[in-house]
Amino acid sequence: MPMRPNIAVLCVALAVLASGCSSSSSSSSSSSSSDSSDSATTPPLDLTKVSAKIDELVKSEGLDGAGLIVVDRKDGVIGQYYTGNITADRVSLIASASKSLTAGVVMRLEDQGVLDIDKPIADYVDWGNAHPEITLAQLMSNSSGLPGLEDRSASVPYICQYIAEGSLQDCARTIFTTPNDDAYVVPPDTKFRYGGAQWQVAGAVAEAASGKSWAQLVDETYTKPCGLSTLGYNNHFTQMVAPEGPFMYPPQFNGDPKTLNKSENPNMEGGAYISPTDYAQLLLMQLRGGRCNQQQVISARAIDRMQTDRIGPAYNGSTGDPKNTNALLGYGLGWWIDRDDPAYVEDAGAFGAVPWIDRKRGYAGYLIVEKRYEDGGKLADAVLPLITEAVDKRK
Repeated sequence: MPMRPNIAVLCVALAVLASGCSSSSSSSSSSSSSDSSDSATTPPLDLTKVSAKIDELVKSEGLDGAGLIVVDRKDGVIGQYYTGNITADRVSLIASASKSLTAGVVMRLEDQGVLDIDKPIADYVDWGNAHPEITLAQLMSNSSGLPGLEDRSASVPYICQYIAEGSLQDCARTIFTTPNDDAYVVPPDTKFRYGGAQWQVAGAVAEAASGKSWAQLVDETYTKPCGLSTLGYNNHFTQMVAPEGPFMYPPQFNGDPKTLNKSENPNMEGGAYISPTDYAQLLLMQLRGGRCNQQQVISARAIDRMQTDRIGPAYNGSTGDPKNTNALLGYGLGWWIDRDDPAYVEDAGAFGAVPWIDRKRGYAGYLIVEKRYEDGGKLADAVLPLITEAVDKRK
């Protein structure tokens, strides 16, 4: 299994903000749910080995719980397992696992002819002339040239991306027009710079071009057509921080979006929250070429583009050291791509959410813990081979 990228760099940026601004044990025997399938004609996924490994790591790593749901392109939900505080309907903050969802909203607008992701954003917002060559495709592939999460020296001009107050439009305008980042900006399509304020700009362009709020766009793209009940976006990063600091999942959220103040400046790269069952529906939509409940929500062409490496062909880019063949070195639009197996894509988050799609096998999964990126990654590394083995046996 390829090595997960260092999503934890988000925590470095949050640590800058944090400087200015009763636990319970889990029990798989009392709080775990058994495997299930929504198909009457095919067998459910045998998660015996997987659930045992999850229970083992939850105990050894001191996690409060974990959840897994697996979907098949044809059969829908084929297996799920929950233990401790994670249940099928528990809402969790998913940090960077938001990016593929954000990209999907933008791609739907392109399908509708509202915008073109390969045209300069200056075509859609008056403040776009500050960087007249930058496009949405570059923004959503972390290739715009604007500083990313690892470029800490530019964090202050972009601080609004982590603040719930204000509006997405005002924040994006500030980010795009500030002169205080001039020393750190590089030409677009020359360097992969993961995450950061470029995603806030992409969301603001979507709002401006469509004339709708981000909440409306999410509702039209995902909530209504896919029958979701838990998906939303906010900007939690300065509203709540774990006692251990921004490196950890904030327990104050406790599965309840009402603990957050409403925000007109939702964080585009890492502000989504959702339940496992709802995220599974979005993975199914991606597997099924953009269809939800027999409705074409996003075009198959758009889905394919999101899941295809962009940075390699565009500028011979790589997410890390090309010599590290055990890494996800490609990046599409919101998805990390395994160049050795391009049918595998992933969008892991800093708080322990790990969604992935295996197009070759026709299945996808969502693994969730509420702690750190490292904990979700360690669990994923341990169980993904077992899940793939179970999927292959089921066929």
